Amino acid sequence: MTREYQRPVLQPTADFDWIIGSDEPGAAHRLAQETSWALLDRVRRGADAAVVERVVGLASGTGLDDIAELWAHQGTHSLAGVLWRLYLLRRVVASDPEGSADLFRRGVGAAATIDPIVAGAAEPVTPDSIAGLCDTILRGAFVGDLGAALDRSASYCRIMALGAADLADTRDALDDAHAEQLTTRALRYSTIAQELHAGSRRWRDGTLA
Repeated sequence: MTREYQRPVLQPTADFDWIIGSDEPGAAHRLAQETSWALLDRVRRGADAAVVERVVGLASGTGLDDIAELWAHQGTHSLAGVLWRLYLLRRVVASDPEGSADLFRRGVGAAATIDPIVAGAAEPVTPDSIAGLCDTILRGAFVGDLGAALDRSASYCRIMALGAADLADTRDALDDAHAEQLTTRALRYSTIAQELHAGSRRWRDGTLA
């Protein structure tokens, strides 16, 4: 079930700039809510392929910095929080496509669940197919079932967590620092998976803010 929400009120640029740097309690959170729901509404109402691709493309462009300013500190009780995590996952792949594909392949090999099926990466797993998977998930979040997109991204994160843990095991005897870094990455992916799953539940029961 989708959430009923008020349309955001457009504000003058000066007011916008003030809110971004404001210490007013809740100001940043309100703006994050308004912008995330407005973006979702804009894309869904328009259903224009070019608009969808521009929104998805924010993950690999400078526009992500603007989104980060508004959404990066929002929790998974909010639409802004879950969308930010989807964009962040795509940016990680863009910054290290080979490494991301390697972690995904390792994770699929270690998985004993249906997560590889739910995530749905194209075979063979390559940097391009992982980038394509993240783009597809983002696209689905805006024009498809957001709950399904969040569940799919949660499965992706669980696979990546397994892959990072597996690589950490192989690096443990060779490079303690790298192994520790990979273990931390595995924990982060696991945490994001839980957050996205929680966001999916909230979307479906209408409590996503």
